[in-house]
Amino acid sequence: MANMMPQAADNGRMPLIAPPLIEARGVVKRYGSLTAVDGLDFAVMPRDFQGFLGPNGAGKTTLMKMIYCLAEPTEGTLRVFGIEVREDPRRIKARLGVVPQENNLDPDLSVWDNLMIYCRYFGLRGPAVERRARELLDFMELWERRDTIIMHLSGGMKRRLVIARALLNEPEVVVLDEPTTGLDPQVRHLIWDRLLELRDQGLTFLLTTHYMEEAENLCDSLNIMDHGHIIAAGRPLDLVRKHVGEFVLEMVADPELEARITREHPDFSRQRSGQRLYLYAPTSEALAPLVSVYGSRESRLRPTSVEDVFLKLTGREIRE
Repeated sequence: MANMMPQAADNGRMPLIAPPLIEARGVVKRYGSLTAVDGLDFAVMPRDFQGFLGPNGAGKTTLMKMIYCLAEPTEGTLRVFGIEVREDPRRIKARLGVVPQENNLDPDLSVWDNLMIYCRYFGLRGPAVERRARELLDFMELWERRDTIIMHLSGGMKRRLVIARALLNEPEVVVLDEPTTGLDPQVRHLIWDRLLELRDQGLTFLLTTHYMEEAENLCDSLNIMDHGHIIAAGRPLDLVRKHVGEFVLEMVADPELEARITREHPDFSRQRSGQRLYLYAPTSEALAPLVSVYGSRESRLRPTSVEDVFLKLTGREIRE
């Protein structure tokens, strides 16, 4: 696909440090007695691919809605493109692309008609817009389906169309709220490839997701949220090294065995979930001897991941 981003002029000068595209300071959102977002501070720089991870109810979607001006902050300052979200939401929306959790397409219209009607919301008409719509459908491998009624598309096709639609107005930032939930692996990887291609062209992304692999594959930086707070932030690899080390020994261990391990190896960070005990260390060599001493056929020594960080910081209990 041709580069869809506007090109900056090369005047031979040293580039200036760009201001944040999004900046939050003490942002709070309350719904009655419920505080959904509680004092968030963060910044999103140009060309960043920034992710937000958290259990159900952590405040991720509420935060995204405030960024794309569907909800107003209760307290604090939230600027998008340097504009306070309460002051001029129309100007902000004109420069954003939004992929909401739900596929809010018109089910009775065709793929093409859905795109053309969406263009009108931005005042976009004419041959140039139609060329862009065709490029985006090609990019998402949907051109052959342009005349198909939405209700006859698969879930993966609908999701790719929602992403194509979000790019019609040539946005500077795209908000992706759980963009691949419920999709099969092939479609998920196709979407990842397309998003990374756009990131390489200079587009900026905000992502919420429940897929740890998605966060690790796409995001330059991550914010882990819980109960409306950002409880950890940084590059994925840095978060892994800081919070869990690079290796984990996962084993079935009763309380008596756990007490013995704690007594004999007090320096290891650990976590219990049901019958399973997780021991973390910066190297595999530190954990390997424990396999022969305490391990069983149900033991597993493996590299850690963002998922280990997420579960250690937010807990392993199920939240509805």
